[in-house]
Amino acid sequence: MDSIARLLDYSGFANATPGHLFMILVGLLFIYAAVRYEYQPLILVPIGFGILIGNIPFMEHSGLRLGIYEEGSVMNYLFMGMFKGIFPPLIFLGIGAMTDFSTLISNPKLMLIGVAAQLGVFLTYFAALTLGFTNPESASIGIIGAANGPIAIFLASKLAPHILGSIAITAYCYMALVPTVQPLIMRLLTTKKERLIRMKLPRAVSKKEKVLFPVLAFLLTGFIVPASLPLLGMLFFGNLLKESMVTKRLADTARNTITDIVTIILGVTVGASTQATVFLSEGSMLIFILGAISFVIATAGGILFAKIMNIFLSGENKVNPLIGAATLAAIPDSANAVQVEGLKADPNNYLLMHAMAPNVAGVIASAITAAILMSFM
Repeated sequence: MDSIARLLDYSGFANATPGHLFMILVGLLFIYAAVRYEYQPLILVPIGFGILIGNIPFMEHSGLRLGIYEEGSVMNYLFMGMFKGIFPPLIFLGIGAMTDFSTLISNPKLMLIGVAAQLGVFLTYFAALTLGFTNPESASIGIIGAANGPIAIFLASKLAPHILGSIAITAYCYMALVPTVQPLIMRLLTTKKERLIRMKLPRAVSKKEKVLFPVLAFLLTGFIVPASLPLLGMLFFGNLLKESMVTKRLADTARNTITDIVTIILGVTVGASTQATVFLSEGSMLIFILGAISFVIATAGGILFAKIMNIFLSGENKVNPLIGAATLAAIPDSANAVQVEGLKADPNNYLLMHAMAPNVAGVIASAITAAILMSFM
């Protein structure tokens, strides 16, 4: 009977709290949304199941080494990929191998829109400071506005690892919400006439330009902000593998095998980091709210800057302000959201190729912003 009692003491039933049950329901909701409605399944299925893994109750500090935050546990070793900033550069390698910079090369002025979205990062940074977060914590919270999980994880792992779990889950939640929330902001900040603007086709970009761009862009950004090397170095390296046309096998591995493996492990560990006894706190709720503010301001900043650009542009050089929403570093989700919204206004107005320019510019600008914040902190 003593053995049975001891077994019950170690069971999940004896160690469950309302927090564990709440987070399990959240995990089930993520999985349901992904499977039933096919809503962002590549993000929500791994994270949702990770939430279940992280919130099976167990007797903590028992020496069993089960939890993600218990040193020496298997989940803790997987979590090191986030905690040490290993996963984000690998994800950026895959992003680079998938990305076509042609539109940005052919129309460089669209890069300015990508820079404008950083307004959300810095305004949220000051808001977090006002609410009592430290400088490093505020910087890590502000970068959530980029809507890019790897960038947020990378910066938080360097500046505020104690809130890494909250930062990661918040960033990925808002990445998943891009197709739902961004269209509302686009319709609110643009007129029907603006949504009907047709942009001229970008010029053809030569292979030489495509090969030179990642090399020159890396050298320029690397010299300006050396702290961006882990992210932008891998981004531009992946793009060179793709555009050189002589390393197709390596490019395929980067954008498929490596990216898929890292996405699975990263999603599960992000979900598992929501262990109720650590994750559920007033600070986590504030981070989630501030992340929403950063997300909205960044989207609005891109759209409004595109509208301001049109004041100085004429005729066919005008830009459709909708593409300003693509400045979020959620690639290619933001660009896809712009495409869908543009087609609603005009079924023959295809904005995807134009939106990809500020989208990839947003990735580069967000990585540089994270590097600048890391350097200053």
